[in-house]
Amino acid sequence: MPKHTTRCILVGLGLALTAQAQAATVTGTINSTLTLTAACQVNGAGGTSGLNFGNLNFGTQDSLFTTANGQVLGGGGGAMSILCSSGTIPVIKVRAGSHDGQSSGGARALADGSGNFVAYDFYTDAGHTTPLAIDGTITLPTSTGVAQTVNLYGQARGKAGLPAGVYTDTVAVELSF
Repeated sequence: MPKHTTRCILVGLGLALTAQAQAATVTGTINSTLTLTAACQVNGAGGTSGLNFGNLNFGTQDSLFTTANGQVLGGGGGAMSILCSSGTIPVIKVRAGSHDGQSSGGARALADGSGNFVAYDFYTDAGHTTPLAIDGTITLPTSTGVAQTVNLYGQARGKAGLPAGVYTDTVAVELSF
């Protein structure tokens, strides 16, 4: 082998060994973060305002009725459903309605838009023995991350002289957790 070729091989081998000696490994970490805030869903919907807590429908009665009963129903026709983050204590506050105090016989009132009112109240039991006052609260058990059912009932009371028509009310509701 010529002397020149041998030198080239030796120089190449030296460069390869030098390159291997200069190779290094660097290690480190990646920090990952996720911040979760407490949240709730009402009847399957989330958000911070404008949520539909349900509907109270007393059905169709004749104008001479004495009492009509109903239950607040959420989406899908079932009772109101509250799903909150695990560890939170949901508190529902049933605030004022549009016509509170406009009719004797109940704290709340349904109106026909022509100055006629039907008294009604909310109750926390189906037997209508435990009324829920205006700004009354319903405190649920500590959430485990599973939806909780809230049973809220209503009873309307008729009176003489009510004209036929559709009577309505809108009641504000707050959920804190």
